[in-house]
Amino acid sequence: MTPCTHVDQIRDVQPSADGCEECLKIGSSWVHLRECLICGHVGCCDSSPNTHATKHFHATSHPIVQSFEPGEDWRWCYVDQTYLD
Repeated sequence: MTPCTHVDQIRDVQPSADGCEECLKIGSSWVHLRECLICGHVGCCDSSPNTHATKHFHATSHPIVQSFEPGEDWRWCYVDQTYLD
């Protein structure tokens, strides 16, 4: 597994919403949620119709998200394309 070189960017963040921030604004649905560990943005996953978490990464270059699903605690780095330990 490739190590993530961006862990130093992780911050103590507060979630921006209880669901996908953009989907809530437009009345859309999502499959799973991801929280940006740089700014707290909550977006929908790539299995969701709008893929807002990945769009947030492309717009901001914030590299690391974690699952925002109950009972899940994994983190992913978009840049290094790897899960974090």
